[in-house]
Amino acid sequence: MWSGVIPAVTTKFSDQDQLDLPEMKRCFEYMMAAGCDGFIVGGSLGEGSMLSTEEKLTVLKLAKEASQIKPTLLTINEASTRDACALAEEARRAGADGLMIVPSPIYHTDERETVTALRAVAEAGDLPVMIYSNRVAYRVDVTTKMMKELAEDSRFVAVKESSDDIRRTTDIVNALGDRYNILTGVDNLAFEAITAGAVGWVAGLVVAFPRETVAIYQLIQQGRYEEARAIYRWFRPLLDLDVSTYLVQNIKLAEAIEIESTEQVRAPRLPLVGARRAHVEAVVREAIACRPVLPEWR
Repeated sequence: MWSGVIPAVTTKFSDQDQLDLPEMKRCFEYMMAAGCDGFIVGGSLGEGSMLSTEEKLTVLKLAKEASQIKPTLLTINEASTRDACALAEEARRAGADGLMIVPSPIYHTDERETVTALRAVAEAGDLPVMIYSNRVAYRVDVTTKMMKELAEDSRFVAVKESSDDIRRTTDIVNALGDRYNILTGVDNLAFEAITAGAVGWVAGLVVAFPRETVAIYQLIQQGRYEEARAIYRWFRPLLDLDVSTYLVQNIKLAEAIEIESTEQVRAPRLPLVGARRAHVEAVVREAIACRPVLPEWR
């Protein structure tokens, strides 16, 4: 089903706080040219909670055009199950290849509520589903026990594993074999997760550095671990920018520096200033100054 490097894309805005469709198209095509394997739109990095339903579907359609035969998923992260089901239905009608479902980011559901909600949204959308398990950001842990319950429904095909516990990848494999495609969702645990059995990387810094991200993944697939590790060690200070309350501003600033994109964000977020901005700029510019020559992997 889904594997490889799948960017969780940023949403581009104009200085009038409208969707910047030409810039998004440019960035999407840039990632595809680097060898990425699809897109996920409307997630945390994509400022999904700040987008209207119409905007989410517009970004979805634009990403789907750019990805062509590769999958484009819409993130479902609505606070209520009713609204999540409604968006899942809209996503299917708009041509989404699948859904990435986040348990309610507002109300912290218990085990029974989480499983019930995920099942309801999957049924409403009737599309393949990637479960987003992120107990750090959303305070709801989709455990292996819950994954076993959900495995009865064939629509659940993948897990974005973001528990921040590298042992979880092995736990899922031990409990469920290859029932789910496991994709790591933590940039600065990617090498560890992929070598432990994850088949994909839902990536953040890839939006600014797609060639390096894809190279790491592909080299690991070819068993060229030392070459992949060398790039990953160079990449780590950049990847750490994804694990932050300010991940959106951090990564958009990285895009502005590396690929001359916009760093416009939607309020209440604001672009970085002061010491925090200086730190991110220093990390990005230092990495660019000593970036490695990538080996051939194709």
